[in-house]
Amino acid sequence: MSEYTADEMMSVAAARALGEGMSCFVGIGLPSTAANLARRTHAPNLTLIYESGCLGAKPTRLPLSIGDGELADTADAVVSVPEVFNYWLQPGRIDVGFLGAAQLDKFGNINTTVIGADYHDPKVRLPGAGGAPEIAASCKEVFVVLRQHKRAFVEKVDFVTSFGHGSGRGDRERLGLPGAGPTLVVTDLGLLRPDPETAELTLTELHPGIELGQVVDATGWTLKVAEDLKSTPAPTESELSLLRALKKAGE
Repeated sequence: MSEYTADEMMSVAAARALGEGMSCFVGIGLPSTAANLARRTHAPNLTLIYESGCLGAKPTRLPLSIGDGELADTADAVVSVPEVFNYWLQPGRIDVGFLGAAQLDKFGNINTTVIGADYHDPKVRLPGAGGAPEIAASCKEVFVVLRQHKRAFVEKVDFVTSFGHGSGRGDRERLGLPGAGPTLVVTDLGLLRPDPETAELTLTELHPGIELGQVVDATGWTLKVAEDLKSTPAPTESELSLLRALKKAGE
């Protein structure tokens, strides 16, 4: 088995979670890498939708941004940004939305706005929301991809940019949010999923070579661990080869 990096493990694990025939709202970075890898492995009919209006994009390399011409050149259709949100996203027509985060709390709420308790005088002002709140609200489910450390995995986010499960099970329904919210968090250490009863994120899989204590130490709350904690299968030679070729094509 070839050696692989933590980012490669994350990309492979996220790609595996995408099923054949799904539609996926894709962001740039690790989500785009994972989605494009899935198309080249087990899900050739995965439909990629980019915020810029490219539906069914089939890039031959990793796009540099959502405005990369490669996306429009290979898409089934290019529509306006309002149409992507008003017709495709908000009515719940997209299966999976991929999101990143600066902070994530134990109920899957996401902060990409400010670090620090004072919104008007924060320690760090972040890029903000973009389309993430609508993705978190309306996609049938949301996958979050994020490197795990205590600065990112916090007890309570400083600002709720994108609503996850609020303070627990039932909050989404009370707000009338149609999507299921975060159903999977992929990190460089393992996989977390919401508890069916409480919606609190629970460690369900450890990546190869990772000890449970490492994950506990990288989490800013008392981490729940599944009774049947599993080990994530290591990337195969084929997955690594395709992933590396995909990245090389974009250099």
